[in-house]
Amino acid sequence: MLKLVFLAVQDHAPAAQEHASGPLTVEGGLMLWTIVVFLLLLAILKRFAWPAILGAVEAREQALERQLAEAAHDREQAAAILAEHQKLIAEAKTQAHAIIVEARSVADKDRAHAIEKTKAEQEELLARARREIAAERDRAVAELRRDAVDVSLAAASKLIEKRLDGETDRKLVQDFLVTLDERP
Repeated sequence: MLKLVFLAVQDHAPAAQEHASGPLTVEGGLMLWTIVVFLLLLAILKRFAWPAILGAVEAREQALERQLAEAAHDREQAAAILAEHQKLIAEAKTQAHAIIVEARSVADKDRAHAIEKTKAEQEELLARARREIAAERDRAVAELRRDAVDVSLAAASKLIEKRLDGETDRKLVQDFLVTLDERP
């Protein structure tokens, strides 16, 4: 078949040299052979190349569809994970708020306990100071009475001109001073 094509081309070659050729000239034989070669090439491509090309295109289309489905599935998973994370964050915020409230409550209780303890210590110190003051006052009063007894005895001895030194004399003056304390 190629031999026939080659012979046909050679037969028309001298005729083409006789006529003027240009881009706009139409040659019947060349056009016929071009159509035959084109149809032959089209048949070969349709028989061998076209199924391979269509298979590759279909495989690519299926791969794209699979990737789109996977992307949609991944998007759904990401949305579910995002919702779960938002839920966990909300729970964490709630727990943190509860911990803060509990810590404030514990701090308030500790502060109230510390204030009560401080007040109790202050009252104890005040009571102890009052007891010490009362004891000091009682000692001062007792010492003042002794001094008063000694002064009274000294004054009485001067008056009587006799020395009063006995225990009975002291007892007598102390009883007298007690009766003076009881008067209004």
